[in-house]
Amino acid sequence: MTDVLIIGAGPAGLNAALYAARKELSVKIVTTDIGGQMLLTKDIENYLGFPSISGFELADKMEAHVRQYPVEIIYSGVKSLAREDDHFKVILDDGKELTGKTCIVTAGKRSRTLDIPGEKEFTGRGVSYCATCDAPFYRKKTVAIVGGGDSAVQAAIELSRLSPKVYLLVRSRIRAQEILVRRMRALSNVEVLMGWTPEKVVGEKKVTTLVAKNKTDGSLHEIKVDGVFVEAGGIPNISFLPEEVKRNSLGEIITDKEGATNMPGLFAAGDVTDCQNKQIIIAAGEGAAAALSAHEYMLAGE
Repeated sequence: MTDVLIIGAGPAGLNAALYAARKELSVKIVTTDIGGQMLLTKDIENYLGFPSISGFELADKMEAHVRQYPVEIIYSGVKSLAREDDHFKVILDDGKELTGKTCIVTAGKRSRTLDIPGEKEFTGRGVSYCATCDAPFYRKKTVAIVGGGDSAVQAAIELSRLSPKVYLLVRSRIRAQEILVRRMRALSNVEVLMGWTPEKVVGEKKVTTLVAKNKTDGSLHEIKVDGVFVEAGGIPNISFLPEEVKRNSLGEIITDKEGATNMPGLFAAGDVTDCQNKQIIIAAGEGAAAALSAHEYMLAGE
């Protein structure tokens, strides 16, 4: 029986593990990777103490810090999570079971798809969900990016260094940090198509065209591109959650300010929760709060 089971190892999960271990609680992390969405970010410039650091570097530093403590990391997906009597049972992908006195869900989000014709067929052949991973393949090629948040604008900036022309399709408004928007607006090879939505991806062996709709007049336009980068936000990874755990309309886990859910002993932190601002430093803070709450929950039960 582990004191704290943590599902996910992004900034929220890693910091939760650190804080729980420092309270001398036994900790196990179940995860498919170390770093989560940080691994998809090339340059991080707003994490206190690091004026500029890559997502991979920050994830490595966080992991190294956590591994100074007796934290067990298990690489696996999670099939199900259930509360049984006074503890939690987690079933892994291979059928193995883990039990914990408390559980902290920090499973983050996965990339949202566009659900348009051609998207699935051309994934890996011109359609990408990670600019940081795939940008080098589009050197001297024309690309389109779909989205209006931080990740979309950062992708536009990154790809502008490699591509002669970058289109940014924004459905309604740009929600990115103003400093990023200013940086993007200063780039002559980035064109923002405000009020445009993707309708279809076209190609033969690889992508050749993105068909987009102008929401103002409903007209369709063919944009000649070699690649389409989908940066349209994320979907919470909650398929394993018990139905009784409360979520909002977006599927995000509802928590109080201390990370507690409506299920006793179950806590959540990071992008999987209903916290409005999805930032690395906020996720890390939420992870710490959830771990401290789990510690207090266990003390109250003794």
